[in-house]
Amino acid sequence: MKTRSLLSRLAFVATGLVYAQIASAHITLDQPSATAGSYQKLTFKVGHGCDGSATNVIKISIPESVAGAKPMPKAGWTLATKVEPLKTPYTSHGKTITSDVREIIWTGGPLPDAYYDEFSIHVKLPDTPGKLYFNVVQQCEKGNLAWIEIPQDGKDKASLRYPAPSMDITPAADHDHIHQH
Repeated sequence: MKTRSLLSRLAFVATGLVYAQIASAHITLDQPSATAGSYQKLTFKVGHGCDGSATNVIKISIPESVAGAKPMPKAGWTLATKVEPLKTPYTSHGKTITSDVREIIWTGGPLPDAYYDEFSIHVKLPDTPGKLYFNVVQQCEKGNLAWIEIPQDGKDKASLRYPAPSMDITPAADHDHIHQH
């Protein structure tokens, strides 16, 4: 009996380690949560390439509810942004903003499959609390991965093969209205 129990526990631990490795292989956000309406540095962690192939493009789509996205340049990578008209303009520093960055693209590297790197942007988060998802496309020397799956109908993120990086936007307390720039 003791041997079976020990083997069961070891199998459970081994299974957990495999799932932990798979989960850590996704493109994720370093920040699990942030305050609604705050200015925030978001860091996207890239832990691997595409089936052993080096990464040479990272494209991050910016949700409509996120404002003023500014990417951080990276040595060895060319940076581009795609600006599009907004469905709902907003006011920033006394000016009406009618178009904004909707996609950020780093091209270059390459980032070999055996290495890890981070890509950062600075944004103003939405004023409304809830879950926020960022679609990310990772292009490699051979193939690509689209990290765009969003959990549906009560499923959790762990059940997805290519989950979009996400964060929880928490309600702002009255004393949290100090903005960082």
